[in-house]
Amino acid sequence: MNRKATTAALVAAGILAAAGCSSSDDGGTKGSGPQKAPTDAVLTAARSYQEAANRLDWRTACKMSSARLRDGSVEDCVDRNTPDDAATAEESPSSSPSFEPPRYADGSTPDPIASSTPSGPERADTGKVTASDVVEVPAVEDHPAGYGVLITYTVKWPDKAATTKRRALRLVDEGGAWVVDQHEDVQEGDMGHGSPVRAALSGG
Repeated sequence: MNRKATTAALVAAGILAAAGCSSSDDGGTKGSGPQKAPTDAVLTAARSYQEAANRLDWRTACKMSSARLRDGSVEDCVDRNTPDDAATAEESPSSSPSFEPPRYADGSTPDPIASSTPSGPERADTGKVTASDVVEVPAVEDHPAGYGVLITYTVKWPDKAATTKRRALRLVDEGGAWVVDQHEDVQEGDMGHGSPVRAALSGG
């Protein structure tokens, strides 16, 4: 009887030890099985990227873009996204004493074209950015596999009702950081799919 009890105790101890070795502090498994999606990190990166883009902080947004999306250096990306009318009034040709506007045959001159500036009345107000619905997205065309995120915020133009903007962002791990490799508008037709994020990002 004592021998049988000792054997049973050893077997039970072995099972418990094996179970303890197979678990990790984060609730996942070591060495086998799928790893837990980095949901929090991906959501934070996606939200930060869109917030920077909405406030026209292209330096931050470009730094949070993949090398493929930047298509050059951070400075190249910033230059492509910065409006040409960001020049100061002193640099504007209309403020130069030597500038002569073009004249029509009857001697009249064209009316000046109103410039659009990021701080002007034509700039829409955007609401709080929310990020949700993290899903794995496969590689498509020149976009590597990664995670898709649904971005939602409101857009309010002067004298118009606010509308809801939905975007899908593809985030990939580049150099140990989550960066945006693709951004697409989520259309109404995409919302009928099981995953509107996958639907929006699958078109390249």
